[in-house]
Amino acid sequence: MPKNKLQELHDSGQSIWLDSIDRRMLHDGELDRRIRDEALTGMTSNPTIFQKALASSNAYDEQVGEGEEKGHSTWELFELLETTDVRDACDRFAAVYSSTRGADGYVSIEVSPGVSNSADATVEEARRLWKTVDRPNVMVKVPGTAEGAIAVRRLIAEGINVNITLLFAIEAHERVIEAYLAGLEDRVKAGKPIDGLASVASFFVSRVDTEIDKRLDALISKAVGGEKERLKMLKGRAAIANAKLAYRLFRQKFTGPRWEALAKLGARLQRPLWASTSTKNPEYRDVMYVEELIGPDTVDTMPPATIDAFRDHGVVDKTVDKKVAAAEGLLREIEAVGISVNEVTAKLLVDGIASFQKSFDELVAGLESKIGSLAPGGK
Repeated sequence: MPKNKLQELHDSGQSIWLDSIDRRMLHDGELDRRIRDEALTGMTSNPTIFQKALASSNAYDEQVGEGEEKGHSTWELFELLETTDVRDACDRFAAVYSSTRGADGYVSIEVSPGVSNSADATVEEARRLWKTVDRPNVMVKVPGTAEGAIAVRRLIAEGINVNITLLFAIEAHERVIEAYLAGLEDRVKAGKPIDGLASVASFFVSRVDTEIDKRLDALISKAVGGEKERLKMLKGRAAIANAKLAYRLFRQKFTGPRWEALAKLGARLQRPLWASTSTKNPEYRDVMYVEELIGPDTVDTMPPATIDAFRDHGVVDKTVDKKVAAAEGLLREIEAVGISVNEVTAKLLVDGIASFQKSFDELVAGLESKIGSLAPGGK
């Protein structure tokens, strides 16, 4: 019997995490089945995911009603709902966490988008979420802004697992690797253990192509002849090239005397996590962002549809460290036609935070509406 392709992917050294959470899957056996049959070893959530879960399910109604009776504000009620789900998910992954001795089995919960440009507010909220979930296999998600990196160092020094999200630029990735290493060193200086800590750096993929392709299409519409064809050849390739350079940076940073000193004390690698791996353009292969970034010491968080597609027709081969020189050349070519990769990645970070803020606002509004409909005399 041929090996399950998801198991094969896992065996290649890449962890498969589910980029989705809702209360139904936590209790109807779906998550347990995916852990058992699809080599699933973790889970990520964000404001958009929770907004969809709350909007599409009545599984939260009972807890909403109880929270309302206790006089919780809408904000407090949301935190109660999300921390309950994340705690339950952590418990579902407890066996994975235990069997891998803490190398895997993590569930991520994100700080609210409003704190993304304040290190102090990020640290305060992260501490509260960490304490409320109260599980060793929870990771607090912090946006990869400059202030977020400052928060990461402090949180790691305090012994809090961190998932740095919304990374698009290589420079931002380098900043959070530095924050992680410095946080570990701070902890060592304070005489505290570092062998129980974990962190991932969530590097976003497909959104880079979406933005660069849009700019290429504008150039293609004005180009003629060979130039038009040259520009067309650049489409759908920047995101994977950018991620391969991030993996190379990861390998460079987690080697040498500085890292070895920490590794001897039990420090874990801050693994790159490939996020935004669903294919947005229907002209592209639906699993290309998974297939082109396979390699050891990485995580790929995928929505259910991408996991299903990979199980059906994914190809497993070590690809993440292949054609890296070509990746550099491609990004140089994109710069040469007048598209600034730095400008694109800066825009994507701002857009990503704004998108999460919009989902968060919709989530709060939806929760208020739900409270109203559940109240006596409600609709």
